[in-house]
Amino acid sequence: MFDPLIASLLALTPPTANADPNAAKQQMIYQIGMIVVMGVVFWVLLIRPQQKRAKEQAELLKNVKVGDRVTTSSGIIGIVKSVRDTTLTLQSGDAKIEVLKSAISEASKTTENNG
Repeated sequence: MFDPLIASLLALTPPTANADPNAAKQQMIYQIGMIVVMGVVFWVLLIRPQQKRAKEQAELLKNVKVGDRVTTSSGIIGIVKSVRDTTLTLQSGDAKIEVLKSAISEASKTTENNG
């Protein structure tokens, strides 16, 4: 007869004053434990992978050198011709393009001698 949502909410309410005081303490510990577990799961599944990816991206951008073959986030593939503080000059086909370092998604060393 009760709505299942209301029944589940009633089950989570703290015990009444005439109930066993240990039951209230146990329920509070259980609820705090569940909050901690959810926080750990949230950190492991969402925050940690994002931090790891940001660290890898920063390392990639730090190590880009002239002559490396790079791919931008928009799909442009080119060879690095010059490196500045925040930008790179790429040779892609017959065109020279200046892009932001933050747009680089992949980099690899080339074995070609582009002199």
